[in-house]
Amino acid sequence: MLNDPLANALSTIKNAEIKGMDKCIIRPSSKMIRGILSLLKDRGYVGSFEYVDDGKAGIFQVKLIGNINNCGVIKPRYPIKRSDLEKWESRYLPARDFGLLILTTTEGIISHNDARKKGIGGKLLAYVY
Repeated sequence: MLNDPLANALSTIKNAEIKGMDKCIIRPSSKMIRGILSLLKDRGYVGSFEYVDDGKAGIFQVKLIGNINNCGVIKPRYPIKRSDLEKWESRYLPARDFGLLILTTTEGIISHNDARKKGIGGKLLAYVY
């Protein structure tokens, strides 16, 4: 039984990266997974991805480029203030200015660097480096 589609998607990407595969299939799809994949694509962690309607919940076909060392979800989804971003960055990322914390905010799914520039907080979703 699938309890957390986001955790399943990130573990699928991580396992495919470890195996050295050039693409992976993520199912089921959701708007949150689409937002995270587009953020990862913009930051150069994954290549292109496309949505395929399979008659059920849909799937994403993601092209991998080998830039992910580790990724995962953060549970529980802690609410953070903009002043606490550095504390969470040191907890989940291996070095300063290396990797991304992914947050959900009132302005959508953004990275911790964008949240710091905009001066907003949110809830932690995932990390990637």
